[in-house]
Amino acid sequence: MPAKITGVDRESPAERAGVRAGDRLVSVAGHAVRDVLDLQFYSYEDELDIVVERDGEKIKLHVEKEEGEGLGLDFETYLIDRPRSCANKCIFCFIDQMPSGMRKTLYFKDDDARLSFLQGNYITLTNLGEADIKRIIRMRISPINVSVHTTNPELRVKMLGNPRAGKALGHLKTLADAGLIINGQIVVCPGYNDGEELRRTLADLEKLHPAMASVSVVPVGITKYRDGLCSIKPVEKFDALAIIDMVDGMGDRCVERYGTRIFYCSDELYLTAGLPFPPVRHYEDFPQIENGVGMAPLFEQEFLDAIETVPPDAAAKPFAVATGKLFYPILRKLIDLLNRKCNNIHGYAYAVENRFFGEKITVAGLVTGGDLIGQLKDKDLPERLFIPSTMLRSGETVFLDDVTCEDVERELGVRVVAVENDGRALIEKILKG
Repeated sequence: MPAKITGVDRESPAERAGVRAGDRLVSVAGHAVRDVLDLQFYSYEDELDIVVERDGEKIKLHVEKEEGEGLGLDFETYLIDRPRSCANKCIFCFIDQMPSGMRKTLYFKDDDARLSFLQGNYITLTNLGEADIKRIIRMRISPINVSVHTTNPELRVKMLGNPRAGKALGHLKTLADAGLIINGQIVVCPGYNDGEELRRTLADLEKLHPAMASVSVVPVGITKYRDGLCSIKPVEKFDALAIIDMVDGMGDRCVERYGTRIFYCSDELYLTAGLPFPPVRHYEDFPQIENGVGMAPLFEQEFLDAIETVPPDAAAKPFAVATGKLFYPILRKLIDLLNRKCNNIHGYAYAVENRFFGEKITVAGLVTGGDLIGQLKDKDLPERLFIPSTMLRSGETVFLDDVTCEDVERELGVRVVAVENDGRALIEKILKG
């Protein structure tokens, strides 16, 4: 059945053409529309016809607009149809390591190429057929973000728990030969895809350059909810040191050969290894920042640059900042610098241990509202508590455990202020108060 139009933007091309909420979209420029990619691709031109179904009758409407301008239509779902769920059973899947009783949306595993293009999600390629690959190439859907993990076909089948996982690696070369840009991701699981297996994967992916534009290497996340799952060791300090030595060594050679690094270690690996971050220029244009690559050193540099502009006599209301255990030492150092420079600014940094998922989960983005309340309840907190916005559901004030910012404010007697991952923004929030 054609997709139902739930809303039409005011003064949009669709409204001017006569489209109404409740119509069903039959075709755009003579092509049936099954999802948002079809809609965007076929509606690009500045003049086209669309067909809608209204009260059982098909109506052709002529649309005039700017080239590339959207039609201004809303549907029941963002994708217009349903997202594709993951067909894998990855040994390291974080969703399989979550406790029961959380909201349903947190348990949905997507593996959708459309979300890769539109929202930056990573996909494994295992649920794409030849027709899907041809469509991606025809529409020039790029970049495609791919969870590679290993280029050893047999090992990939084992790690992803899917017999198609090895064969799906062939899609990488097909996409690369078509000139599409690919960003890769490797989740390192000690004893599986580290050591020589990691070296093999990096070498294979280098051969796909320039199509393979960047690859992030991140450590596996291990929660306390792994009952019934296979045993995986967390990445310890000596593991992180070995991974960094290999990945950064390969990256340095790529800089010499191609003028770009290609391979990047996540911030978590440097913090686990106890090593300083590379200089900000190491990360070039930060192609993998959403994967936690370069996010912490960029924040640190932004904060230090912003401090330079703060006069010594600047004043602000007292504040506290909460973060995960991993980033806490850096945050505390930065807040101490600000306190020392300005006698009239008094800030405190707090590390929150992840008791909800387990102490091996140390990143700030997985800290829950319940842990914030439980561990800061006995602290003499100032009236403002800053938290990274990554702790919250996008665009909302809800933590992973469904505790809200309002709940935290009520329990702790503070005002909770979410701050984007930007050192300068934190300074501005502190002074604004």
